[in-house]
Amino acid sequence: MAPFDINKVKADFPILNETVNGQPLVYLDSSATSQKPVQVIDRINQYYNHENANVHRGVHTLGTRATDGYEGAREAARRFINAQYFEEVIFTRGTTTAINTVAHSYGDMVVEEGDEIVITQMEHHANLVPWQQLAKRRKAVLKYIPMQEDGTLDLRDVEATITDRTKIVSVAHVSNVLGTINNIKAIAKLAHDKGAIMVSDGAQAVPHMTVDVQDLDVDFYAFSGHKMVGPTGIGVLYGRKSLLNKMEPIEYGGDMIDFVGLQDSTWTELPTKFEAGTPLIAEAIGLHAAIDYLESIGLDEVLKYEHELTSYAYDKMSEIEGLEIYGPGPDKRAGLITFNLAGVHPHDLATALDSDGIAIRAGHHCAQPLMKWLNQSSTARASFYIYNTKKEIDLLVDSLKKTKEFFSYEF
Repeated sequence: MAPFDINKVKADFPILNETVNGQPLVYLDSSATSQKPVQVIDRINQYYNHENANVHRGVHTLGTRATDGYEGAREAARRFINAQYFEEVIFTRGTTTAINTVAHSYGDMVVEEGDEIVITQMEHHANLVPWQQLAKRRKAVLKYIPMQEDGTLDLRDVEATITDRTKIVSVAHVSNVLGTINNIKAIAKLAHDKGAIMVSDGAQAVPHMTVDVQDLDVDFYAFSGHKMVGPTGIGVLYGRKSLLNKMEPIEYGGDMIDFVGLQDSTWTELPTKFEAGTPLIAEAIGLHAAIDYLESIGLDEVLKYEHELTSYAYDKMSEIEGLEIYGPGPDKRAGLITFNLAGVHPHDLATALDSDGIAIRAGHHCAQPLMKWLNQSSTARASFYIYNTKKEIDLLVDSLKKTKEFFSYEF
């Protein structure tokens, strides 16, 4: 594997040649969605130009090519997260659909009145609202693991929150706001010790670090392609085979059908049982190309480079008077920094940075309960990925200082 070369990586992303408001684009919003390398774009074009057909249904050449590409993507995803069986990889529209599938199919099957579902206040809405609604449907109790002042979890609090009544524990591997990297393996053990199953939202983890679902010992794990240099509209639900076999599908029709009678139907086997309708063929093939791209760099190299960027940004931004950073220090966080600048609304801040060609995110980041915990209505967020540089962070810091000076000027 060749050494990490930032110039070579940046050259793979055509959109980074864009100018915004007359300035070179500095894209610092990869936690919302990553940009796509030419290798992924070309692979999707290859499919539509030379392989386009439906899968699993035809014996003609194009059908075979499409099926091979689709199922090849499943095997790539299985290998990428080290799932034991290919049947444990379910293609979904994204992390949100994956978690909703677990909440409806598994949750409705096992959760009864008075049972407990345990989550945290740092969760993205996609890993909060489905459990909230499950608790309402089944008259269960939704519990929250307390958070430390720096936005981390203490395993003693995790252990104290999970009880013999707990059926499901669901925690983000990485917080999309705080950047907190949670110890999912340890939390999974605590959940299993009480007879509960462990679910993890991996949307902010899989693009940035090696994830081994067998080592983590999770029962379900979800992630999205568009955050890991892949296309939108595709995600993965990993589920333990023994659990998926017991679960009922929540969508019907298409390939998931085995036999249909006038009054009843039966379902095909895993993984197709959970993939109703025409599958996400081009998207899955694009995801395969994204996996190949990240593996060509090496996830350890990705994590190392992002940590270097994040530490640099954390130190530089901490020097700005009136700028408050939320979440743990750089050694305990992934590649993003969420912050506020005193006297400047996050939306005004993002608009000012955009005038300098710098793209950041502002708002509640689909994490309103966490905003309440932070005692903020909204925040700004800069998130980093393999195509960002220290020079771009310097441009961010300079723009922040310029914006602060502008808003502090007394007219």
